[in-house]
Amino acid sequence: MSTGSELNGRIALVAGATRGAGRAMAVALGEAGATVYVTGRTTRTSVSEVGRATETIEETAELVTAAGGEGIAVPTDHLQPDQVRALTERIDRDHGRLDVLINDVWGGDHLLDFPFSGKMWEYDLDRGLRMLRLGVETHIVTSHFALPLLTRRPGGLVIEVTDGTAEASRTYREHFYYDLTKTAPIRMAYALGEELRELGCTAVALTPGWLRSEAMLDTYFKVTEENWRDGIAQDPGFAISESPAYVGRAAACLAADPEVARWNGRSLSSGGLAREYGFTDTDGSQPDAWRYLADAAKEGPKPDPADYR
Repeated sequence: MSTGSELNGRIALVAGATRGAGRAMAVALGEAGATVYVTGRTTRTSVSEVGRATETIEETAELVTAAGGEGIAVPTDHLQPDQVRALTERIDRDHGRLDVLINDVWGGDHLLDFPFSGKMWEYDLDRGLRMLRLGVETHIVTSHFALPLLTRRPGGLVIEVTDGTAEASRTYREHFYYDLTKTAPIRMAYALGEELRELGCTAVALTPGWLRSEAMLDTYFKVTEENWRDGIAQDPGFAISESPAYVGRAAACLAADPEVARWNGRSLSSGGLAREYGFTDTDGSQPDAWRYLADAAKEGPKPDPADYR
């Protein structure tokens, strides 16, 4: 666990830090002493198309500061190049460096229908293309403007956040646009790793398991973080879920690892990194949703999710 000093003096940008994994990663970096710029579209005076006014980037920044770092909220639509350029220019003016870039922009859950159904050609084209823009184009725009600053000195780290591992992406996600959107960051991390290697920097893809995000808890399971286990009655697989803090700790461990280059171009998961670095979720467990899903897909008796935490 963090001692509050591993990332002292380090400057991070968490793009898409309004809620969920992005917020948790920003807070974990702050807990380790980093200065963290947090971005998103939902502020105390403006709500994004996601429609959740209960979480804001200002609140995330305050949580980062309360954890021991310095949180700086910058409202940014990462589909607007001018806004992203202004963001990176501000970081450059303030600090002249960027050590960690976390591309966590998503905001497309409202475009999905659960459970997934229908063929690609039956899905609304505008909604599908919007999903790709939110989950892929935003990452490209952000990297375009942030990487010249991050590569100014060796040791920079890029984390492409997604849903799923490279191994899991070999199985169709049952939704054409979602599959493309969540597979792309894995390949982006690989490609960026190739381009960053000679500059002494690193890129990885990182996925949580079954994330107990705010929306997952209150919209889909009608529970809170305190009584989340009540959701297991609705879906037994929910027993393998994890809090956002878990993937936050994974990101902080990567950022503090002096040998992080060993992961360059790799697809990583919170559960896998927990075994590597020894951190736990907030309840002291080490859930590994992707290992569970891989074993559950095999022939034979189905595994117990409780055995994977």
